[in-house]
Amino acid sequence: MSIFTGSAVALITPFRNGAIDYQALERIIELQIAAGSDAIVALGTTAEASTLSSEEREELTRFIVERVSNRLPVIVGTGGNNTEEVIERSRFAEAVGADGLLIVTPYYNKTTQDGLIAHYSAIAEQVRIPIIAYNVPSRTGLNLLPETMRKMMDSNENIIGIKEASGNIEQIVKLAALCPDCDLYAGNDDHVVPMLSVGAKGVISTVANIIPEVMHLMCKAFFDGNTEEAKRLQLALLPIQQAAFCEVNPIPIKTMMGILKLCDPEVRLPLIKPSLEHYEYMERVLKEAEML
Repeated sequence: MSIFTGSAVALITPFRNGAIDYQALERIIELQIAAGSDAIVALGTTAEASTLSSEEREELTRFIVERVSNRLPVIVGTGGNNTEEVIERSRFAEAVGADGLLIVTPYYNKTTQDGLIAHYSAIAEQVRIPIIAYNVPSRTGLNLLPETMRKMMDSNENIIGIKEASGNIEQIVKLAALCPDCDLYAGNDDHVVPMLSVGAKGVISTVANIIPEVMHLMCKAFFDGNTEEAKRLQLALLPIQQAAFCEVNPIPIKTMMGILKLCDPEVRLPLIKPSLEHYEYMERVLKEAEML
């Protein structure tokens, strides 16, 4: 059974004065639940997980699981390029009540396709909760191929899905054909409806941080058979989706959340605030969308 169907928010980590702003985080979680998000994905790319200390990761994981309190599935990003560390993080997430794990392919040191199978299998052997692989070659320099995903699923029953952000439609279609039993999720907000059309279960969305209801309704419309409405929403959201990636994620989405007064827009180095030109562009897009 799938962990979720529909739109999961790739949750940001709000900061204030260098520390995690738990008061803002609690407000954001409640907003997501009230708006109809189908799941929460924590400690991923959008959460700036690579800048969090081990203690912050654990504290944040525990906080989110406890605040959500089984109202939505919580999927925790535990990936990295040190397999033993990933196992340790994954076991902790499982122990505190996470419903699933999102595990990005190893970056920088990378590996071969056989190495990916060994990496994910070593992790899967140490936990019981479902694992969603995360393929984002533009960030990792490593592409998880459809054939590799098939082998991983055949060898490990708890590897059940993939967040696919390669941007390669040919590869995505091949993945859907080779792995019809795979829970396929869009990793790019502008590819949701195209991926749903080949069997995807939904999206793990950055822009759902500011438009959770719309992302949920777009998926729901498709699943309800109203493909014209799903297409309309996908196309209508293009300006916001483009603005959300005008600089490195999550700089723009946190900037827009700051403009909307959802949280402080603070990011951690090596990320910095956006250029004035991009700030004004994002503000204009939000005004045109009647969100301001």
